Amino acid sequence: MSDQNAPNDQTSQGGPSGTGTGPAFVSAPVLHGTYEISADPARIDAARVHQWISTDAYWAPGRSRQTQDRAIAGSLNFGAYDIGSGEMAAYARVVTDYTTFAWLCDVYVDRAARGTGLGTALVTAVRDHLEPYGLSRILLATADAHGVYEKVGFAPLSNPGKWMALGRQ
Repeated sequence: MSDQNAPNDQTSQGGPSGTGTGPAFVSAPVLHGTYEISADPARIDAARVHQWISTDAYWAPGRSRQTQDRAIAGSLNFGAYDIGSGEMAAYARVVTDYTTFAWLCDVYVDRAARGTGLGTALVTAVRDHLEPYGLSRILLATADAHGVYEKVGFAPLSNPGKWMALGRQ
């Protein structure tokens, strides 16, 4: 990616405060029904994210709060928030160099918000947020949500079957 393709309003996301370490193109929040999707690191409810990931996500049962906080601090984070209450309803995390590669992980939608299209809207917002960086590839792994990611443009890698990519393979 050439520098001319990089977002113009990059800022530091900080470090140990739990807000990430790379450049941050802070896009405007995206609305989906009664939810607002935002990449604003100050809005992330780290305790809620930890509860979801450590107790209800098949990929990280028992993940410690310290580990989750470190993961949040070193990542680009997205949250979906109920417009009325401000309560966090979904989360996604991206590990990226902001130049060639990103890994989408820890995508979680609260059980009460499932079936509303919020997961697809969240992943679409992540994809669109990363688009200005001109990344060659965005990868993820899923055991059960292939359909959600396919709606946004992800496709299976040739091997192994549970990995998916957006872009060049």
